[in-house]
Amino acid sequence: MSIVVDASVVAAAFFPEPHRAAAAAVLADGQELVAPDLLPAEVANVIWKRHGRGEIVVSEAHDLLADMLRLPIDIIPSAELIDSALELAVALGRSVYDSLYLALAVRQGVVMVTGDERLVNALASTPVAASVRWIGAG
Repeated sequence: MSIVVDASVVAAAFFPEPHRAAAAAVLADGQELVAPDLLPAEVANVIWKRHGRGEIVVSEAHDLLADMLRLPIDIIPSAELIDSALELAVALGRSVYDSLYLALAVRQGVVMVTGDERLVNALASTPVAASVRWIGAG
């Protein structure tokens, strides 16, 4: 069984976040991990922001990016998901970025794990509620 992981889960595993241990466990528990090809850019953007705030130096930023690229995550081209993602974004009032991850989870019939509790709450009363899980839910 596979799970979709979004950038918030990967970032939480790399930085001192409230759910760091849970995020690290998701990445290391042996399940097949999948994500759209948006993931590396989103994680690199988080790394850049942390550098901009002075939390890490340039060498750490490069090391974190290299670590992320070595994660055993099967990357799926966004072009395969974009039609479904746009449909979900319009129907649910969520960004296309979030909807790319959600479209992948729906397509594969698996759960998307996210660190974005607001996203999970916003989807709680929708037909896709079972396709998304907050990392803090255990």
